[in-house]
Amino acid sequence: MSEFDMLSGDLHSLVMEGDLPRRADLGLVFDELDHQMACQAYLWALPLVSYAQWQKVHREVFEAGPYDLVHYVTYRDRLGLITANATTPYILGFFDLSVSGPLVVDLPAGPTAGGVSDFWQREIGAMGEMGPDRGQGGRYLIVPPGQAAPEGADRDHRLLASTGFNVMFGFRTLDPDPVRAKALVDAVRIHPYGDESATTRLVSPESRPWSGDQPGGLAYWERLHDIYQRETVDERDRFFLAMLKQLGIEKGKPFAPDERLVRILTRASAVGELMAKTNSFAKRFPGSRYWPDRQWDLVLMLDRSDQRAGHHDQLLERAAWFYEAVSFSEAMKSRTPGLGQAYLGTYTDAGGQWLDGSRPYTLRVPADPPAKLFWSVTVYDTETRCLIDNPQQRGDRGSRDDELTYEDDGSVVLHFGPEPPASGETNWVQTVPGRHWFAYTRFYGPLEPYFDRSWKLGDITPQDAETPLGREAGGVGFS
Repeated sequence: MSEFDMLSGDLHSLVMEGDLPRRADLGLVFDELDHQMACQAYLWALPLVSYAQWQKVHREVFEAGPYDLVHYVTYRDRLGLITANATTPYILGFFDLSVSGPLVVDLPAGPTAGGVSDFWQREIGAMGEMGPDRGQGGRYLIVPPGQAAPEGADRDHRLLASTGFNVMFGFRTLDPDPVRAKALVDAVRIHPYGDESATTRLVSPESRPWSGDQPGGLAYWERLHDIYQRETVDERDRFFLAMLKQLGIEKGKPFAPDERLVRILTRASAVGELMAKTNSFAKRFPGSRYWPDRQWDLVLMLDRSDQRAGHHDQLLERAAWFYEAVSFSEAMKSRTPGLGQAYLGTYTDAGGQWLDGSRPYTLRVPADPPAKLFWSVTVYDTETRCLIDNPQQRGDRGSRDDELTYEDDGSVVLHFGPEPPASGETNWVQTVPGRHWFAYTRFYGPLEPYFDRSWKLGDITPQDAETPLGREAGGVGFS
């Protein structure tokens, strides 16, 4: 067997003439080169395409205007949002600074958590309790890249220098009272600097079907081409942009792939997604396993919001997070007891098998979960990475559930499966037969027992002996 027998795809049929490929087979080599570049470009572009897709939904599905915010409140509102929190509402919008110029965000005082990020999902600035206003509100000014702030603007604005023309502003209300929370939402205003006449509407998804995950097939590259035309070029990305040029995606030129490129890009989006899914759901990053004898992982392996490490940028860590989630802020990786959030994820049961929607499972949450505000466990579909779309229309259980049943020792036993357990529905989340799922545990205001790991969450444990989805134990597969 030669080394060429180990090559993938069409290179299996490659004929060599000594140490060179037969000239008639050169196209096979170039096809493989372009396919491999496209797979890497797919992983690199995940955060950018994710926000570009969501921006398109806001404009074309929800019909949000240039200064409007979309208010995600109900379970159905959030079904298209990747790994949404099912406990607190989301309020957010996407804005183009090349159109608006410097943009003002008026944030009221109150318990909120949010901020602004560019379309690479790098945090530009935090707002609310984890921001410089510390929950006291204020007026923020987002300045486009390459521009100076208007003279005198720093006297009554907190300045944020944007790293891109397209930005997302979003926040969550942390007040459990719906009336007070709604008053905070109503008080937010977005408008261009110097133009107080611009209005901010609150737009509702109104239960319309939508998807904010990255599209598949050729649509992935179409979305990437479109946002590339409307964005700045970072120095760190120039080699990837050279790959895009080879794939027919260039600045200032239309995207018109020929039959060969359509075939290569369509295949690469499928292979790239398989790589992204495996990179997210079977993490191989040092330190990702939170307790060595549990299946729970730190879902956020990015060191900093700018995605930079000491000598490199965190490409695979970034791809892992932004395939399964959206947005990143320093508050989401809190290091201060009582502030921010902490996230743990599990993709397998206690025995290391993928979680199967046709099987019953339990999870024991020990007494006194280390969360100042609240904790929750949320179930997501592996295919969409969104809240599970079950007949129950519920995907989470947690400390804000008035009906939650506790054990005598203060622990909580949660149930997951297609049918409710004999004990009733109060601690149950319904899963969907034939589909895999994964779970996040969130700690809002994580406390010291979380950080020192003295409090330890149980594993999700099957309550039957069936083989997952008909697969042999140890097999890898995704629905």
